[in-house]
Amino acid sequence: MPGVPLTSHSELRQFMCSSSSSKLSSCNSHHCRDRRASAVSLALPRTPLSARGAPSPPAMKLHASRACAPKVATPLPPSPPLVLLLLLLLLGVTGCWGQGEADNSEGDGSTPGVDAAEPAVKVRLAGPTRRFFEGRVEVYFNGEWGTVCDDDFNLQSANVVCRELGFTGANTWAHSAKFGQGSGPILLDNIYCNGEERSLIQCQSNGWGVHDCKHSEDVSVICLEKRLPGFEGHEDISNFVEMLPSERLFTEVRLKPVLRKGAKRVPVTEGVVEVKHGGRWSRVCDAGWAEEEARVVCGMLGFPSHRVFDAQPYRAHLKKRTHGYWMRDVNCTGNEVHLATCRFRTVPARNNVTGCRDGGPAVVSCVPGPGYAHSHNSGFRKAYRSEQPLVRLKGGAQMGEGRVEVLKNGEWGTVCDERWNLVASSVVCRELGFGAAQEAVPGARFGQGTGPVHMTQVACKGAEKSLTDCKFSEVGGNSCSHREDAAVRCHVPAMGFETRIRLTGGRNEWEGRLEVRRSKRWGTVCGDGWTTLEAMVACRQLGLGFAVHALTETWYFQGDSGVEEVLMSGVQCSGTEMSLAHCRHHGSRVKCKRGGGRYAAGVVCTESAPDLVLNSRIVQESAYLEDRPLHLLYCAAEENCLSASASAMNWPYGSRRLLRFSSQIHNVGRTDFRPKAGSHAWVWHQCHRHYHSMEVFTHYDLLTLNGTKVAEGHKASFCLEDTSCEPGVQKRYECANFGDQGIAVGCQDIYRHDIDCQWVDVTDVAPGDYIFQVVINPNYEVSETDFTNNAMKCNCKFDGHRVWMYNCHNGDAFSAEVEKLFDLYPGENNLIS
Repeated sequence: MPGVPLTSHSELRQFMCSSSSSKLSSCNSHHCRDRRASAVSLALPRTPLSARGAPSPPAMKLHASRACAPKVATPLPPSPPLVLLLLLLLLGVTGCWGQGEADNSEGDGSTPGVDAAEPAVKVRLAGPTRRFFEGRVEVYFNGEWGTVCDDDFNLQSANVVCRELGFTGANTWAHSAKFGQGSGPILLDNIYCNGEERSLIQCQSNGWGVHDCKHSEDVSVICLEKRLPGFEGHEDISNFVEMLPSERLFTEVRLKPVLRKGAKRVPVTEGVVEVKHGGRWSRVCDAGWAEEEARVVCGMLGFPSHRVFDAQPYRAHLKKRTHGYWMRDVNCTGNEVHLATCRFRTVPARNNVTGCRDGGPAVVSCVPGPGYAHSHNSGFRKAYRSEQPLVRLKGGAQMGEGRVEVLKNGEWGTVCDERWNLVASSVVCRELGFGAAQEAVPGARFGQGTGPVHMTQVACKGAEKSLTDCKFSEVGGNSCSHREDAAVRCHVPAMGFETRIRLTGGRNEWEGRLEVRRSKRWGTVCGDGWTTLEAMVACRQLGLGFAVHALTETWYFQGDSGVEEVLMSGVQCSGTEMSLAHCRHHGSRVKCKRGGGRYAAGVVCTESAPDLVLNSRIVQESAYLEDRPLHLLYCAAEENCLSASASAMNWPYGSRRLLRFSSQIHNVGRTDFRPKAGSHAWVWHQCHRHYHSMEVFTHYDLLTLNGTKVAEGHKASFCLEDTSCEPGVQKRYECANFGDQGIAVGCQDIYRHDIDCQWVDVTDVAPGDYIFQVVINPNYEVSETDFTNNAMKCNCKFDGHRVWMYNCHNGDAFSAEVEKLFDLYPGENNLIS
């Protein structure tokens, strides 16, 4: 329970002050300027959180309401006024608390950060099979992560946690270890927050490590998905974020193309700078405006840089027009991610027209990145292709977001999220041709990488051309795991793709029949040939993440639009395009055999997806040859797991030479991998005594160096289960006992070398050098965050009696230059494109 108030009107005699007063001694003793009373109260809380190891002793904690805010003081037991005043002096109470709003109108405009006297605390969300905005609450103290007990926890406390992590607030919270039990110490118990705190450390509790709980009482939160605009993380704490007070004044910035030449250009790269304040768009006075301010504006709008240009045509066009100004004297360093974090002055409402007599409207011209650059053919490029070889993003659903990976010595690896912040994230975003960073994302929220961790404690100044130019530390030992992979979410240009497509008739915004707009008409998309790849592009264009299902019949999603005409057919996508218009299609010559009514294309989208990766080391270390007698291969023959020549043999006499190996398939994505077909469509296999949920899950092929297939695995179908899982992750799927099938996040499905059909029949293969290739989910039946890592290949030497596997690696693990060293053959490689 909160501490008992110890203040009354009779004790403090209504200390009144104006919002501009700096000390209690300067306050008016009788009246506030706005007739609102100020109240100061003292409370005796439970042990406050301390930055050191031991719990702090009970202390008097001062709570101050905002100056002159309406607040009714609580009656208190009588106590001598002089003693109370002396107590105030001893506590150092000399200031008067104002409304808490930054006064940028006075030209200060400084960006407030975390109070230097207030110790900061790391907070994260953890737990298996969770979405990025939910999980078990964990805090970092004394060198280790620990959990929070659910005693006395409430929605106000959850709001504090969520805002500290950069969300606008909490949706709800959960008790009893909803997202799994933690394994470290229980660090906090009986937390009480009023909901206004900026950090958990400002809430009351029993003190660090003082509790009477078990991990079965670990508390969890589910935050609102919406992010707070424009954050700065604490310099020493990667996931500590706060709302900057000045950013409450405005959050949106735009370029208004007032000249005719740029009115219809997409994206808008040049125009008059306007900010949205109080629901209205106002202009920015260019008094003191320079290149640094232009760089910040362009970064917010998704552009990596700006250009110096002649703004005289704009000034001439706007000279005789009156304009409303709200902002002037903007002063940026150029590395800010939001214009509101710069110093500036506001123009009073009474002077909003005359407040820029010494200048005019600020005008900016931005330079788009390579993925959004204008071309003579299409106006912009079809899909984003990074031209920078040293950094890439993986695992994101939208352009400009994903796990950060860097290239070192020809091998791709991840970045540890220790001290990962917006400055470093913005360097990555600009390097890849996007704008400044919206968010520095810690905790492998875009899935875990599989290679080495190349960098940690990255420290950028903001002007670097590449992340590799920043200071950083090498990762030693087990100091950083892939659970701490850093990611970014960048500002990208507004292309308007989402306005040319819509879903109708669905039960929610994530599903429905697909409709596209052409020449102001809406129509359907032909369902012929519609696959997961096309559905992935549609969901990306809609801003709805990944595709769960690609629907070729949508008679149950008719909706109320009344649209029946087919406007698009023959769509073929690679899966990486920004919109369906960038995929191959029939154009204006629509051909749809089944028509666009009940057979129109549809999608079901989701915000997260799995990501399967094969452990190449296991394949390399487990490969061997076996001569297996035919009398032991009846089940295998039934499932067609032997090459064609086996049928001509004299059964049950003789044997087949089999290349055996184990495969370990990890799900490192953000949600479980589930079979496309429902359990009603699974096939019972008598020999194996369980159901198989996927007819095609993995391809095993032996290829010559020029790409010709000489042998292949014939495993007819697969049962998916959690054979083993990472520590703290529980198995969810199993093949035995008619169990549910799939691969959970953090688990592996292991096909041992000694089970039926886990081989390639090489009885008819001549000795020589070959390429051994394994491809997971080859037909893209189930969507994933990344298909490029689904393939693995090895160099294979076969002398007829023995086999050697070497250089086994996943498809996207190395640079193109290193890939050439693996004896790539013409026309074939192990990348899925």
